[in-house]
Amino acid sequence: MRNCEWVCELCFRDELLAKVTLYWGLSDAKISVFLQAVHPDIRMIFDFLRKKKKRKPEQSEPQQSQAEVTAASEEESSEPSVIEQEPSTIEQELLAAQELSAQGESPALEETKASSEPAGENANWAQHTNAVDETEVVAEAPEVAVAAEPVQEEADKPAPVQPEPAPKPVAKEQLKPEAKKKEGFFARIRRGLSRTSNQFVEGMGNLFLGAKEIDDDLLEELETQLLMADVGVEATSEIVERLTERVSRRELADGDALYKALQQELADLLDSVDAPLEIDISKKPYVILVVGVNGVGKTTTIGKLAHRFLGEGKSVMLAAGDTFRAAAVEQLQVWGQRHDVPVVAQHTGADSASVIFDAVQSAQARGVDVVIADTAGRLHTKSNLMEELSKVRRVMGKLDPSAPHEVLLVLDAGTGQNAINQASQFREAAGVTGLVLTKLDGTAKGGVIFALARRFGIPVRFIGVGEQAEDLQPFHAREFVSALFGRDKA
Repeated sequence: MRNCEWVCELCFRDELLAKVTLYWGLSDAKISVFLQAVHPDIRMIFDFLRKKKKRKPEQSEPQQSQAEVTAASEEESSEPSVIEQEPSTIEQELLAAQELSAQGESPALEETKASSEPAGENANWAQHTNAVDETEVVAEAPEVAVAAEPVQEEADKPAPVQPEPAPKPVAKEQLKPEAKKKEGFFARIRRGLSRTSNQFVEGMGNLFLGAKEIDDDLLEELETQLLMADVGVEATSEIVERLTERVSRRELADGDALYKALQQELADLLDSVDAPLEIDISKKPYVILVVGVNGVGKTTTIGKLAHRFLGEGKSVMLAAGDTFRAAAVEQLQVWGQRHDVPVVAQHTGADSASVIFDAVQSAQARGVDVVIADTAGRLHTKSNLMEELSKVRRVMGKLDPSAPHEVLLVLDAGTGQNAINQASQFREAAGVTGLVLTKLDGTAKGGVIFALARRFGIPVRFIGVGEQAEDLQPFHAREFVSALFGRDKA
């Protein structure tokens, strides 16, 4: 008996527990009692399990949750053992096992003996096991069925398919791209004058920092900074002289007062040229002749002017008078297509005066408000080219004696003091009536506007502070100085 128990415990217990649990659904407590009773005939139990597996069809075990299996095991362990229900049969088996162990027969011999025994003994064993099986099934079937039915029904029942939520309608406002916030006049000027402003502010910041006492050295340093900012010799001398007079009259007590007085003097100097262009609608067409050297941005300025006048509700026509540069005609036509403005042009090398004459004549027939005429870029040192501008004026005078009504000289702010020479020559040849200072956003030499104002007094009509059409802004002296020194208002 001990040998058999040792064999069961070491060799067959784990496997037997698994198989009995799998086929009969017994709890651990019942299996322990079962092994103590039938361990001498372990091989026969395996044979019986195999035969029973063949007799019974495979049934899918109900899927039970871990919580339900644990609850069922606890309930089974609390019930009386099934083996206790038939003590007579178990006692007979125990006696038979003791007799076999006393005889010392091996399991192999017993298997041979069992196979050679008549069917009656095997029938008794099968009857016994069937009785135990039926008892176990009767005892446990209700519990398992009750526990498994809801799980099986839930497993067989298909999971409900939730309909996909309908996409939420997108508001029309969300589909539209956000409009770029437009900059105001002062913001554009301040952004465009950033480089020139840095030249003024950084150069003079330390000069007037703190309540410094005003002396000759401070005034000399101020004069140097103004010259470095391309304000010009004449304008610088005049400004420093006025400041010195105010210091002598004790109107300026310290460096801060001198700094504010400097800004005031610069604004007063530009007030004389603060005269935005006004279109006289009684003159149809109002002819604007645009002149300047090569590369200052004449054609681009014409396109921006057309955009501005169209925004004011005026009709515009362009004349491609720059017939020496092929790209100039194409560039002007691009601006015309962009703004739906008619462009009068001829072949490359044509007479510039003839092109402008045709444009003015066509504008008179159509009742166009403004004609903007481009001209070929020319160096101010070439006298023969400068005389051609006089010819253009004479030809336009045949159609309208008062034409051109405005002659705009386009100057590149980056040229610095060279702009003074250009203005001088074009003023004599074409009778310049207004200035357009371009490319202020790309240079630190914006101070040349003070030199132009002091030297010629020609009104500054527009300043260019960027590449966009809106970056061509009318000139206002106070706003210009405020942006130059980084102040928020004039």
